Amino acid sequence: MSGLVLLASDRRVRAGIWTKFDLWLSHRHGFKCPGKVVIRDAGAKGRCAVTSVESEPAILDAHPRDRDQLLDHFNWVRGETERLAAPLSAEDQVIQSMPDASPTKWHRAHVTWFFETMILRAFKADYIPLDEHYRFLFNSYYDAVGARHPRPERGLLTRPSAAKVKAYRDYVDGAMRGFIGHADADTWEEAAPLIALGLHHEQQHQELMLTDILHAFFHNSMAPAYQAYRSSSAYKAPELRWFDYHGGLVEIGHDGTEFAFDNEGPRHSVHLAPFRLASRLVTNGEWKEFMTDHGYGRPELWLSDGWAAVGEHGWESPLYWRQVDGEWLAMSLSGLQQINDQAPVCHVSFYEADAYARWAGKRLPREGEWEVFAREQPVTGNFVGSGLLRTAPATGDAPDRPEQMFGDVWEWTQSPYAPYPGFKAGPGAVGEYNGKFMANQFVLRGGACVTPEGHTRATYRNFFYPAMRWIFAGVRLADDQDGETP
Repeated sequence: MSGLVLLASDRRVRAGIWTKFDLWLSHRHGFKCPGKVVIRDAGAKGRCAVTSVESEPAILDAHPRDRDQLLDHFNWVRGETERLAAPLSAEDQVIQSMPDASPTKWHRAHVTWFFETMILRAFKADYIPLDEHYRFLFNSYYDAVGARHPRPERGLLTRPSAAKVKAYRDYVDGAMRGFIGHADADTWEEAAPLIALGLHHEQQHQELMLTDILHAFFHNSMAPAYQAYRSSSAYKAPELRWFDYHGGLVEIGHDGTEFAFDNEGPRHSVHLAPFRLASRLVTNGEWKEFMTDHGYGRPELWLSDGWAAVGEHGWESPLYWRQVDGEWLAMSLSGLQQINDQAPVCHVSFYEADAYARWAGKRLPREGEWEVFAREQPVTGNFVGSGLLRTAPATGDAPDRPEQMFGDVWEWTQSPYAPYPGFKAGPGAVGEYNGKFMANQFVLRGGACVTPEGHTRATYRNFFYPAMRWIFAGVRLADDQDGETP
């Protein structure tokens, strides 16, 4: 995932573009989000562990014209990326396990490229890049910026080294701090929203760093651990219950008063038929029942493309599961671990989620159905700051509402990733941010155990292709109130 590109060299053109996108970035209204910062320590053994929790710079609370606040946020987010990378060796950081994943080193450099390209090159006339090669190497998918290194070959980039990437980050950070402190008022008016956007963009890549290194470690027979296993309170998942919604005409999408990405709007009306939503996520134990009932071997449960994927890839269980001496284990960021039957299932594709729902006699929720329940709840849950970096059982402490709406896993919906009514992609490179990806993918909602606190919200629309399994994605069931699932 990445952010916007501003290529116009004429300041008047830049001003015209960003006046148009003021409402989208919502920088005139401020930002809002509760949260805590997690202080991480690599430790003598190179294990990333939570050592303390204290008040964080509340990223979404920042008014982007407040330079001191934005500088605090900038320093915190940039530092968190380095803390997340700290347990990884230089060798760990260069590996690319598949074309859809990227090396840790590349993530660290790309988010730096964002600030260099979108802020420093665009607004600071006397900025001198550290290395012109980086403009090509660390571009992600912005055709309007120019040529780029092929995505499937990022793992071939042994140079620059991890140490050189750190030097690149330090160089750009120094220039950014100077820019934040000394940019003139007119320049600040244009650039501040982009800096805020860049921080959210970097948080997306923090999650991808953890997602991608898990996939790489999975392919190592040593089952290496990113961090030591952290114990947590033992809960038995509460009995699955259902919450009814009466249906009707409702509004969904970003309302324009807080930060949001462009694909979260415009806010618009949708009609919902009466439905019910499950009280919690599907658990590992419930998924084992699906497997025991030969769920992966019954074509009547699967979409045609899903059944083809089962045959092509030999799917028999969620991605990281393996059976050892008759016991199911799963690869995690703490190495190979026994599966907790009470915790939510994770690392399943849309096709698997849909097949499970059919097996259970239910269906996946539509994104509007998910949102009408989520927007009434605080954005709290099992995020990266818990230090677990794995799913955890529902507690049953919220009998009046669905649990686990935020955190643990991104929840597949049955909604195709398509533009909302009235959505218009921005001109030029701006339009590459989301618009060109709105085909052949499905929406996920909620956030995962590797998502930074304060990053997600009820209107947040994640999206992936239906066969993708390496993401931290799971399942919540829905049903029609008459009990008949189409």
